[in-house]
Amino acid sequence: MICLTHFKGTPFYLNAELIKSVEATPDTVITLVDESKVMVQETPQEVARRVIEYRRALLAGRYEPHSAGA
Repeated sequence: MICLTHFKGTPFYLNAELIKSVEATPDTVITLVDESKVMVQETPQEVARRVIEYRRALLAGRYEPHSAGA
């Protein structure tokens, strides 16, 4: 999971495995595999960075949910 910020400012965790696409419209909109959408404050580049960091941590066996998105 990655930590993100809802458009209105509330932090939340999102299962990165469910992300289908991320786009700037100009606000950042994440489309999930079930076609639901979430608007976040982070840029698409930051979302991608956090997903990559999350996946690297999983592969290395060092993923800790409380540090996700840091």
